Amino acid sequence: MWMGHSSMYKRTPSRDNSNMEDVEENSDLLDIGLDKGTSNPSLMLSLPHVLVATISSFLFGYHLGVVNEPLESISVDLGFRGNTLAEGLVVSICLGGALIGCLLSGWIADGVGRRRAFQLCALPMIIGASMSAATNNLFGMLVGRLFVGTGLGLGPPVASLYVTEVSPAFVRGTFGAFIQIATCLGLMGALFIGIPVKEISGWWRVCFWVSTIPAAILATAMVFCAESPHWLYKQGRTAEAEAEFERLLGVSEAKFAMSELSKADRGDDSDSVKLSELLHGRHSKVVFIGSTLFALQQLSGINAVFYFSSTVFKSAGVPSDIANVCIGIANLAGSIVSMGLMDKLGRKVLLFWSFFGMAIAMILQATGATSLVSNMGAQYFSVGGMFLFVLTFALGAGPVPGLLLPEIFPSRIRAKAMAVCMSVHWVINFFVGLLFLRLLEKLGPQLLYSMFATFCIMAVIFVKRNVVETKGKSLHEIEIALLPQD
Repeated sequence: MWMGHSSMYKRTPSRDNSNMEDVEENSDLLDIGLDKGTSNPSLMLSLPHVLVATISSFLFGYHLGVVNEPLESISVDLGFRGNTLAEGLVVSICLGGALIGCLLSGWIADGVGRRRAFQLCALPMIIGASMSAATNNLFGMLVGRLFVGTGLGLGPPVASLYVTEVSPAFVRGTFGAFIQIATCLGLMGALFIGIPVKEISGWWRVCFWVSTIPAAILATAMVFCAESPHWLYKQGRTAEAEAEFERLLGVSEAKFAMSELSKADRGDDSDSVKLSELLHGRHSKVVFIGSTLFALQQLSGINAVFYFSSTVFKSAGVPSDIANVCIGIANLAGSIVSMGLMDKLGRKVLLFWSFFGMAIAMILQATGATSLVSNMGAQYFSVGGMFLFVLTFALGAGPVPGLLLPEIFPSRIRAKAMAVCMSVHWVINFFVGLLFLRLLEKLGPQLLYSMFATFCIMAVIFVKRNVVETKGKSLHEIEIALLPQD
């Protein structure tokens, strides 16, 4: 990501306050890359490692949706039925825990490596899901969800880092889309498993127990996966980094990848990166842009759809189980399409039109909430708008930010900058989950959906002005072309 009126990434001193080149001119710098290696490596070498990493994204999606359908049954069994604040807490306390995990993710990923970070994210998800499944009161549910949240907060930034760092440049966008696809499959899995909850007493406990299985698989399978060569190189473990490149890219490409690492290495010490440098130093502009993009992603209202779609559909007179399954299919379909387009059309195009489509979809939903349409028309506008919203989100606004930011951030700050940016994601996600039902009750759907549409339009303008294209470029081509020289 890129500011059109910031001087921080020109080849001038970082304190220079002169006027900047246009975004398109900055983007052209990416075309002045290094000479490529021989030929594209086989993607089948790195694919298994990427697939294992995306189990964390599956768990992310699963736990986002696991309380959607069972929430009413949980509230009855645990004695807080009708208390919308308590219902909101069951959803949002998980996001509060995610904020904690996310804030620590950069330091954990840089401290113990990407593989062990994945294992550390699986542990609290196993403990927390078990606590939620076994509890007999609201407090136990909240504690369990808090534990799960810490794992959820740690997983996404580490997954984005890992997939970006182990993927060949020519399929990095495609592999990055796997993260979103896995999240969709997790959401759909939670919706499908939640279907019997109204017929079978206590079925919601099974919904939580099931999630411990993929978490255990993630922790175990990571033992056999490659460590990030970028992390190993930063630790001074050059021989190990080259060996991992050979596993991921093949012998011939490993030599070229190592030469790129050495050319891009500017002698920076990753341990010297402090939070103050990210918030106020020479990297603060790009961190601000990344944080803003994640903020707009959440303020679009997407997770309100995933958390409370059952409630919204019920108010529209649509059977929630059927509608939720259709939402899951729309989400998955959009993600699959984005996988095919990410390395063809590029990140910026998908992001721009994704937010534009989401704005249109929210306007449709707001229209459906007015008195200008009939009851049948209101259902079409409301449900159709929600389907369109999820579909267009999955095309770009969902998968692109988590891929684009690790590409843009220089190696030295990559893990910690991702932690800061995604912490903004979780803060806003927390308040959306906590307040959506209350705001829907107080403001009404027309005004609330209009607010979401406004944020989507703001995102369209933001992407147009601030995002550059990175498709097909190696991480070090991007870093060398865009970073100022000390």
